[in-house]
Amino acid sequence: MTTTEPSRQATTSSPAPARITLFAGLVGVVTALVTLAVAEVVSLLLGGRGNPILSVGSLVIDLTPGGLKTLVIDVFGTADKIFLFVVLGLVVVALAVAVGIVQLRKPPYGITLLLVVGLIALVASVTRSEATAIDGAPVLIGVAAGVIVLRLLVRRLEAWESAAGARSAAGTSMRTPDATAISFGGAGQPRRQFLTTLIVAGVASAVVAAAARAMSAATTAANTVRESLRLPAAASPGPLIGTDATLDVDGISPFVTANADFYRIDTALQVPAIDSSSWTLKITGMVEEELEITFDELLALPLQERWITLTCVSNEVGGDLIGNALWLGYPIRELLARAKPDSGADMVLSTSQDGFTASTPLAVLTDENTDALLAVGMNGEPLPLEHGFPVRMVVPGLYGYVSATKWVTELKVTTFEQDEGYWTSRGWTARGPIKISSRIDTPSSRTPVSAGTVAIAGVAWAQHTGIAAVEVSIDGGQWRAATLATAVTADTWLQWSYAWEATSGDHEVRVRATDRDGTVQTASEAPPAPDGSTGLHTVTVSVD
Repeated sequence: MTTTEPSRQATTSSPAPARITLFAGLVGVVTALVTLAVAEVVSLLLGGRGNPILSVGSLVIDLTPGGLKTLVIDVFGTADKIFLFVVLGLVVVALAVAVGIVQLRKPPYGITLLLVVGLIALVASVTRSEATAIDGAPVLIGVAAGVIVLRLLVRRLEAWESAAGARSAAGTSMRTPDATAISFGGAGQPRRQFLTTLIVAGVASAVVAAAARAMSAATTAANTVRESLRLPAAASPGPLIGTDATLDVDGISPFVTANADFYRIDTALQVPAIDSSSWTLKITGMVEEELEITFDELLALPLQERWITLTCVSNEVGGDLIGNALWLGYPIRELLARAKPDSGADMVLSTSQDGFTASTPLAVLTDENTDALLAVGMNGEPLPLEHGFPVRMVVPGLYGYVSATKWVTELKVTTFEQDEGYWTSRGWTARGPIKISSRIDTPSSRTPVSAGTVAIAGVAWAQHTGIAAVEVSIDGGQWRAATLATAVTADTWLQWSYAWEATSGDHEVRVRATDRDGTVQTASEAPPAPDGSTGLHTVTVSVD
């Protein structure tokens, strides 16, 4: 009997410290799930207001240095928000684990830590653009629910630990029909109570949060309104695309970028869900007459269709943060003319419903030769929610960070000296004219080709002036003219192709464009910050 006593003692001892710590961490995670699930439901009941994760995420975006934001966009592109959510998720899990462990070992400091995190989320929620005190309700109610669940679970974990320790001290270590329970820590009833509560709370909160997210009332309502909306016909239709405006080359970017494929770079973690019936645009600031226009009033104006290519300033040479679409809207210059800007004004600060701002030169928006629009339609349908429904700005010739404000609600006529846009305050230049550029779409560095005639093709753009020529160089050799598609307008990209007699081996292919003013695309390389990338797109092609 003496030789078997150690194994019996190990079998019925209280749960090991490491195991208890693990369960305490799980308590913290479940507490976080409950907190977020309750906050999600309350946010749903408030029409999507005050969501803590989205509010904190937006605060993180605002506080992140511009250089780091640029790096994230460079690395992750349009998946930048997914990356942010992953990082936030990891931070939430780490904090949750800490809350559970600290509450078990050093009560009530776990609750204190939960309250501190809740306070940060509360501040983030009530300080967002157009936020009110009610936006703090989801956080407050969610944290209250979290505190209740945290105390309950920790008490049941302590009861399990105490009961197991008491049984061990009493020497009740003989194997019984409940040996499995004892080997898992002893004290079967407290153990079952704890695990049942933990599992039920965790599963229920996960299901509730997922259902609330899927049932987002504001988004559903906005989608319903958008789907039922019928846009008026354009008083000034856009030019038709002839067959000569597109080239029949496999792998080349289509002239029209489908809405689903159009790039999206903005600061909104959750797409704003705006009821078009309540949307208004205000023109304020240095004007003789401030204006306010409703969505119905905007639709009643003579709308124009214009083909316009949009480009993100974060687009690397050869990057895909660019797209071309047919936009339906009303000229911004006409509304500004009604407001009568003061002579000293030189900038319009546009504001999005989510608080983003952009600084656009007043001269660009009032130029008779620039089709700057308050857009309501994209490629023949109402704007998708993620691209600015119900109204956004579209301004050719300027990078999006100073012109393409989505979900726009205000145009403030001001000066560059008095005001600055969201990205300008983070180190980017204030005016952001788009630079002449070109891109090779096919062949790519990833796909080998066979020797013989190979079509090298892509797109080029030089807004306002248009593309006059595109040239291709193989292995640093002579520049040779490519064939150009017929330009639709100077404000859209243009397709080009070059027939290359490819020989076996690896070859360096480079492209450059020249605009109609004779300006040749520079070979000097520069990163996107602070005013757009430069350089010549180059790919290495393997020929079998």
